[in-house]
Amino acid sequence: MEDHFFSMNKLVEFGLSMAIAQQMVQSMNQTMEQQKVAGVMQPMHTGHLNPTEKIYYVAIDNKETGPYNETELSRLIANKKIDKNTLIWMPGMKNWTAAENIPELLRLVALQPPKLPNK
Repeated sequence: MEDHFFSMNKLVEFGLSMAIAQQMVQSMNQTMEQQKVAGVMQPMHTGHLNPTEKIYYVAIDNKETGPYNETELSRLIANKKIDKNTLIWMPGMKNWTAAENIPELLRLVALQPPKLPNK
């Protein structure tokens, strides 16, 4: 047999080497995707948040609380811990902002009935 690069044995060997290299790259990419470093292009994983969900921090009694996902914010609204004036911050925002000024939260706080008038 020829020991030429284009011989069948060399081409098969090259193909197998490429397949093994691709598997190694896929394995390394999966490992890297599973590792999370807090503050580096992604929020710190807290166990109860899905990494693809938006996260929110809420000022309750002048203290920063969170992170919360939208479901947890809805629960806080229902429990009257958050209203349209509550300050909220989420990654990407420069400053804390009232909930009514955040489009994706406006629909949640708008569903909350107003306070009962004093008699």
